[in-house]
Amino acid sequence: MPGHVKLGKTGEPDPDPAPYLVVSMEMKREAQAKPYDSKKSYWCPDGEGGFLESLLESNEGGKAVVLIGHEKKTFKSEQVGQVNPPKFEKCEDMANLTFLNDASVFWNLKTRYQTKLIYTYSGLFCVVVNPYKRFPIYTPTVVKLYLGKRRNEVPPHLWAITETAYRNMLQNSKNQSMLITGESGAGKTENTKKVISYLAMVATTGKKSDTKKVSLEDQIVATNPILESYGNAKTSRNDNSSRFGKFIRIHFNASGKLAGCDIESYLLEKSRITQQQEVERSYHIFYQLLQPFVPDLKAKCNLGDDIYDYSYVSQGKVTVASIDDNEELEYTDSAFDIIGFSQEEKWNCYKLTAAVMTMGEMRFKQKGRDEQCEPDAMDIAGKVASNLGIDAESVMKAFCKPRIKVGTEWVTKGQNIEQSMNAVGGIARAIFDRLFKWLIEKCNETLIDATMKKVNFVAVLDIAGFEIFEYNGFEQISINFVNEKLQQFFNHHMFVVEQQEYVSEGIDWVMVDFGMDLQACIIMFEKPMGLWAILEEESLFPKATDKSFEEKLKASLGKLPIFLKPQSKTDKNAHFAISHYAGLVSYNVTGWLEKNKDPVNDSVVEIFKSTATNALLVHLWADHPGQPLVAPKDDAKGKKKKGSGGKTVSSVYLVQLTSLMSTLHSTEPHFIRCIVPNTHKQPGAVEAPLIMHQLTCNGVLEGIRICMRGFPNRILYPDFKQRYTILAQGKVDAKTEEKKAASTILDMTEGFEAEKYRIGNTKVFFRAGALALLEEKRDDIVTKLIRFLQGQVYARFGRERFQKKSNQRNMIKVIQRQFRNYIKNRDWGWFVIIRKTKPMVGVPNPEEELRLLEEKAKTAYGAYEEQLNTKKQLEEENNLMVDEINQLKKKLNDEQGDLSSYQEKLAKLSTQKADLELQLEECESKLASEERNKASADDDKKSVEREFTNLKRDYADLTSKLEKVSAEKGKRDQVLRGLNDEVLYQDETISKLNKEKKYIQETVGKASEDLNSAEDKVTHLNEVKSKLEKTLDQMDGSLEKEKRMKYNIEKDRRKIEGDLKMCQEMVLDIERSKRELEQSIMRKDTELNTLMGKLDDEQNGVGRTQRIIKELQARVEEMEEELEAERQSRSKAERQRNDLSREYDELTERLDESCVTTAAQIELNKKREAEIMKMRKDVEECNIQQESTLLSLRKKHQDAIAEMSEQCDQLNKIKAKMEKDKVAVKMQLDDTRAANDHVVHEKAVAEKNLKALHAQLQSFMKKIDESAVVLGEYDSANKRQMSENSNLYSRLEDLLNNVSMLQKIKITLSSQLDDAKRMCDEESKERQSLLGRFRTLEHEYDGVKEHFEDEQQQKNEAGRHLQKLMADSNMWRCKYETDALGKIEELEMTKLKLQARLAENESTMENLNSKLVSLEKAKLQVQKDIEEMAHRVDQVNIMYNQAEKRVKLMDKVIAEWKTKADTISLELNNSQKECRNASAELFRVKNGYDEAASQLDDVRRENRSLSDEIKDLMEQISEGGRSIHEIEKQRKKLEAEKNELEQALGDAESALEQEENKYLRLSLEVNQVKADIEKRIQEKEEEFEGTRRNHAKVMEQMQCAIEQESKSKAEAIRMRKKLELDINELESALDHANMANMELQKSIKLYQERIKDKTMQFEAEQVAKDRARDYMLNAERKAHSSQNALEETKTMLEQADRARKQAEQELCDTNEQLADLTVQNQGLYSSKRKLESDLADLRSEGDEAAAEAHDTEEKAKRYMMDAAKLADELRSEQENAQILEKEKREMEARTKDLQIQLDDAETNAIKWGRKMAAKLDARCRELEAELDAEQRRSGDAYKNLKKAERGIKEYTFRSEEDRKNAERMRDLVDKLQQQIRTYKKQIEEAEEIASTNLAKFRKAQVDLTESCERADISEQACAKYRARGRSQSLARDY
Repeated sequence: MPGHVKLGKTGEPDPDPAPYLVVSMEMKREAQAKPYDSKKSYWCPDGEGGFLESLLESNEGGKAVVLIGHEKKTFKSEQVGQVNPPKFEKCEDMANLTFLNDASVFWNLKTRYQTKLIYTYSGLFCVVVNPYKRFPIYTPTVVKLYLGKRRNEVPPHLWAITETAYRNMLQNSKNQSMLITGESGAGKTENTKKVISYLAMVATTGKKSDTKKVSLEDQIVATNPILESYGNAKTSRNDNSSRFGKFIRIHFNASGKLAGCDIESYLLEKSRITQQQEVERSYHIFYQLLQPFVPDLKAKCNLGDDIYDYSYVSQGKVTVASIDDNEELEYTDSAFDIIGFSQEEKWNCYKLTAAVMTMGEMRFKQKGRDEQCEPDAMDIAGKVASNLGIDAESVMKAFCKPRIKVGTEWVTKGQNIEQSMNAVGGIARAIFDRLFKWLIEKCNETLIDATMKKVNFVAVLDIAGFEIFEYNGFEQISINFVNEKLQQFFNHHMFVVEQQEYVSEGIDWVMVDFGMDLQACIIMFEKPMGLWAILEEESLFPKATDKSFEEKLKASLGKLPIFLKPQSKTDKNAHFAISHYAGLVSYNVTGWLEKNKDPVNDSVVEIFKSTATNALLVHLWADHPGQPLVAPKDDAKGKKKKGSGGKTVSSVYLVQLTSLMSTLHSTEPHFIRCIVPNTHKQPGAVEAPLIMHQLTCNGVLEGIRICMRGFPNRILYPDFKQRYTILAQGKVDAKTEEKKAASTILDMTEGFEAEKYRIGNTKVFFRAGALALLEEKRDDIVTKLIRFLQGQVYARFGRERFQKKSNQRNMIKVIQRQFRNYIKNRDWGWFVIIRKTKPMVGVPNPEEELRLLEEKAKTAYGAYEEQLNTKKQLEEENNLMVDEINQLKKKLNDEQGDLSSYQEKLAKLSTQKADLELQLEECESKLASEERNKASADDDKKSVEREFTNLKRDYADLTSKLEKVSAEKGKRDQVLRGLNDEVLYQDETISKLNKEKKYIQETVGKASEDLNSAEDKVTHLNEVKSKLEKTLDQMDGSLEKEKRMKYNIEKDRRKIEGDLKMCQEMVLDIERSKRELEQSIMRKDTELNTLMGKLDDEQNGVGRTQRIIKELQARVEEMEEELEAERQSRSKAERQRNDLSREYDELTERLDESCVTTAAQIELNKKREAEIMKMRKDVEECNIQQESTLLSLRKKHQDAIAEMSEQCDQLNKIKAKMEKDKVAVKMQLDDTRAANDHVVHEKAVAEKNLKALHAQLQSFMKKIDESAVVLGEYDSANKRQMSENSNLYSRLEDLLNNVSMLQKIKITLSSQLDDAKRMCDEESKERQSLLGRFRTLEHEYDGVKEHFEDEQQQKNEAGRHLQKLMADSNMWRCKYETDALGKIEELEMTKLKLQARLAENESTMENLNSKLVSLEKAKLQVQKDIEEMAHRVDQVNIMYNQAEKRVKLMDKVIAEWKTKADTISLELNNSQKECRNASAELFRVKNGYDEAASQLDDVRRENRSLSDEIKDLMEQISEGGRSIHEIEKQRKKLEAEKNELEQALGDAESALEQEENKYLRLSLEVNQVKADIEKRIQEKEEEFEGTRRNHAKVMEQMQCAIEQESKSKAEAIRMRKKLELDINELESALDHANMANMELQKSIKLYQERIKDKTMQFEAEQVAKDRARDYMLNAERKAHSSQNALEETKTMLEQADRARKQAEQELCDTNEQLADLTVQNQGLYSSKRKLESDLADLRSEGDEAAAEAHDTEEKAKRYMMDAAKLADELRSEQENAQILEKEKREMEARTKDLQIQLDDAETNAIKWGRKMAAKLDARCRELEAELDAEQRRSGDAYKNLKKAERGIKEYTFRSEEDRKNAERMRDLVDKLQQQIRTYKKQIEEAEEIASTNLAKFRKAQVDLTESCERADISEQACAKYRARGRSQSLARDY
């Protein structure tokens, strides 16, 4: 868990905590851009404990089929859950999620954690995920951020919970508690520290509190090392895990200042003292004692240097990498001193700890044949006794023979070794436990300040969470029962809070206590014969065993539904299982009784109490009765009383638990749950099963389950109205009350039942999942509006373009007319004169011009003089300012000495402030007493206050809207001014008319009443006539509009049909090209078959050539005697070898060139990347590119045919390699055929889909016709309601008058409220002024200092300004002196030009004046028309308002049908998507075919190059073959040796086969091992499914209760439905009556209905087609861009493959050359062996022929062995040289032997005669010559071998380089793919930006609609005022 980020110096600011607390706008945009389907997006399990997002395809019969990527999977319906809308992504409070399933909770936590947001709310929980990293969220700036803020005002944080607890304590004066739970390593202790540090920072202000804060923090810091060293240990998950629970109370006084702190401990893990696991370690103090920091520690405590000498603490790890024990010992030792431990107490503490360590080495030995034991290893016992301050022998005797009381006598009991060792362990655990409790008592003494009064406290409970381990024992059931109680406490508290909110909001809700959900489990533990009672009873029973305890548990609790059979897979010896809230836990009762008893040897305790010199030991055991040596009766009675209340571990634990729960119930709780994200301590890493396990164990999912039963989602009325007003269909505006608006919005939304929501006093409450439906409805309406607005914008742009073109056309006509006039009149004399004299008109007088210029020069010089004067004045002022600054500096220097006096004044003011604070407290107490007296009066005031709060909210809304209105106000004011001017003008005319009317009325008053009645009738008829005329005009206008719309629709329809035809033609072209490609494939098949036939012919030719070769070999064998020819052929062979070496060098050069080509390819790749960017810009030209690609494909096809014909000619030369290529071609053919079949199949599928889509289209058209008929019916009903609305309109006017009266009353009330508010503000200001005085005094000094610095800066700036002015003045002076004369001449030139321009302008002015006269005349006419139109506008406005109301009603009906049309269009879009997918798959298949064709082309090209190389090689081989054939003459003689070599090779092959068999066996064994592993995995999965089923059963039981409640609700709904049916029947009767009236009106309105129906149909079709076209264009563009990118990557891959194949072929060639060289070597070796056989024949001619024959046979065998060795060694390239050198040496030795044999033969020759000697001499000489020749050949062969090896190495090196190049090419391909991904990401970002722009557009649209509504309201108001004015004038007239 992170702590503070370490800050730098004091001046440095704290880092910004916002990225670690708040969800940024970028994250929200990413969430909005994420694809989401409200009906299909579901979570499903991933099989590893986590969840995956998928699309739901079907959910029937309890099984859900989902689509994950392209894979379908089936799950149970309970296992899948809906995905929340993007609005709820990274939600701060998980209770607000609309779908509260496990997957949504996990996803929300995961996404927030991975974006560094570690705090999340879940209802009342604050969930903290350990980040394993330090974040800057615990700095002083964050403290200021959360100080005094509510939880909902700030982002989620631990300090928000702490702040609410602190404020609730101060306001309600009630104790607070914070429950921090979690697993080991989750960060509980770290969060506890953060809570304490926050309270210490917040609760200490002022001077006194600062000192208090420092002391308390120091004390808490000092207690930490002691408690951590004695209570913390290393576990498998955490290196510094606290192994005890602690309850820290932080006390405060009445003013909220810190008053002290105390600590209580729970459930110290005592078993760790004597036993640890392999990965864990005991408490840190044991390892600290062996460190060297305290020099005398080991000597005084009798400790050694090796930790492994102490078995109690060395069973697991002994060191921890993250903890320095020596440094920790330093902190612990200094903490003892800081807290105030005396030296004696400290050393006694160390000695007792050392004694506990050493007790593990105490030994006992068996005493003869007895079962008793006796002491052993007394040296260790002496060390323990010296540390404890007791006698060693008496202690060992007490362990071996403890005293027990039988009746009234004390008897010694013999113990065996095991019992004695158990007693030693019990004493060691008891000493450490008591020592730990004593340390906590000592710490509490220092932390509590007795002088300060403690009023309230904030408690922090740091305790382990629910535990489910592989082995669950006594410790686990204890901690799980604590968590069960805490969860019950949370459930009770949570729904009490929830239900209180429901009651306060006035919602109908039946009170439920969800704390009773866990009551069954708790009763099982706590009842009289419950688990704890049975354990206590069995612990007190002496002969009880674990078996009897188990049987008793099963007998008394076995029938309970919670007490189950063990189901653990990790612990097969488990005895029973309990169904907890977090899951089913199997427990093992082994050793429970001993752990519960925790027996202590009373005899040893008595020795401690009576004889110990260690004072601390005596104090620790003071409360234990012991065994006094003298036992009087009184003591015995007391002893019995004491013994009757003997304490077991469970009894003490239950007492502590009840006290803890009672304190928690008396407090107001707050809940924090800590979570471990992964087991590897990696920041940002998430392990889903681990987190889900902790969420269930921590009760977070249980809390969400409780939320699900109520109304988890709630929204305040202002927010709800602002977001969802669009759903009200125009029935809600800005004036409507928020609560009423919310109810109307919810009533108007379709499919939103009343069961899904409740309306409270201040907010709306929703069931889980209801908000998603609202969001979906809102999104549909917003998308409609956006589309409508887009259409309007496009229309406006189109009109502007049309207007521009028409203006251009008219201007062209004007220009043509003027040009014609010029051509007609250019030769006319008068026109020529006018044209020539016109420039002379208005020529200026040069003297006047000069005079004007002189005046300008004088004025400029005067300005210059003024600037000089101002400069002098400024310099003087600057000098004065410098003097003043110097004086101020002196004053400051003088006054700086008086700082101490200011500080004294500050101190006095602080004391005065403290006194004032005391007075303030007294005043507050008086105020409180007055407020109590005032309570009776406040009851009457509550109603007014409620209205005040409502008005406050209205005020806040109005202030927020004022800013928006202010922008509109400026625009509207101008309009209103014009309207007001018109109104004033009309009022004047009305007043004049009224005067005239009065005069007329006086004269006409004598007229008869009949005339008046007649006039009334005439006026009434005229009004009716005017109304009818207006309605007729409106209808005519609407008819014309509809005709235009119809014309436009027909145009669009024709365009769409044309586009459709074009698309169909494109499809037909593609199908034709496909057929052509299929035909070409068939042709290639036939051509391949012919080639295969030719290949067979070539193979027959090869057989013939082989026969000829055999005949030639026979002839060659006859020519064996021609040695001279052989030498010539050998010399030729050597020359050829040289030629081959040259060719080899040429090949290497070619390889280098190929490497250069690869570099060129890389450059080409870079160029292609640039081309890709260009191609993306030219996406709109994709259709043209498709046609070009089709043409290029055809060209490629023709080129391929030409190349195939060329290759047919070259195939005659290819022999052996063509067989390998044949297999590859066959494989490629099979692939292409399979691809072709796949394309045919997909085509058939696409055609089927097209037919199905056409059928769907027809059905949709039928539905549209039906909907049009229904629309007509609705239209008729709408018109009926229009007549009713006209009647209601008159009533509405009366109501508006009443509203105006009410508004006046409201204004008076608001003024009264403002007065009351001012009074409250004044009182709060008076309070704050007392606090602000001190701060003002502090800021005064800073202000003076800043003022001084500002003065200095101003001085510097003034100096700089002066310098600039001086430089400018000098520059202007120089310019004036140098440039003025030149400019005078320029001015004269410009003067002449200006005169010419003046003449032109005067002529244009005359023309413009004439135009102005005509325009003024036109203006007068227009003004007259405007005045006439103004009268008409007033009449039209009234009619317009009535028509608007009708249109709004019509819009509602249209909107409903538009929603239906949108659903149909969505279905159409889906079908079109499927079509596009099919076309995309078609394109993929075509691309695959193109790839195959390109690969064929590459193979053929490579074959050509290879065939050329093979030609050269074959020619070389044919020349070298002559020498080989001549050398092979002696083959017949060496056939025997060859057969033997073949046998040796056969043996080697058999050995190879054996090794291959071994490899196969090993592979089989590996497969078997894999199968076994898979079986085990399946078994594990089955076990996991079993546990899931059990969980599902439990969930079904829980759902049964929910179903029972739902049944009762269903009955109520049935009753409601019955009543609704009755109402519907009555309504149907009413409808029948109305239908009779409607039939009479249908004959009039049939024509209008038909027109509207047709227009609606055309609009719907046009919208659907436009959407389809846009979507199709976008999809095609994306497809083409991706296709181009794919083709380019494929070309890159093909090039890489070509390079690889070239390298492989070159390797094969080198291997073949190697084989040829080896054959040559073998020939040489065979000739060598032939010579050796000749020598053997010569030896046989001697006297010792038999002996020599025997020797030669042995040598022959050796040579055979050597030959076999050579054959084996030739396979490895490195051993060849060594073998050749050995053979050389052997040959030299043999020549020596031969020489010796020759000498012997010479000696023998004396006997045989001179003739024989001469023959032998001649023969020897010949042999020696041949030998020399052979040696030379062998040397040459050896050199050639070395060359070949070098060549092989070079080839291998080059092949590696080629391989590296291929890898580089692959990397380039990967980079290209990454670039494609980045481009996709950029596209996605662009889409996100578009979505944000859309959101802004939506906001603007909402603002526009609001402004339009306001404009309508203002226009209506104006119309009403005018109507009233007219009615008043009429009334006056009459």
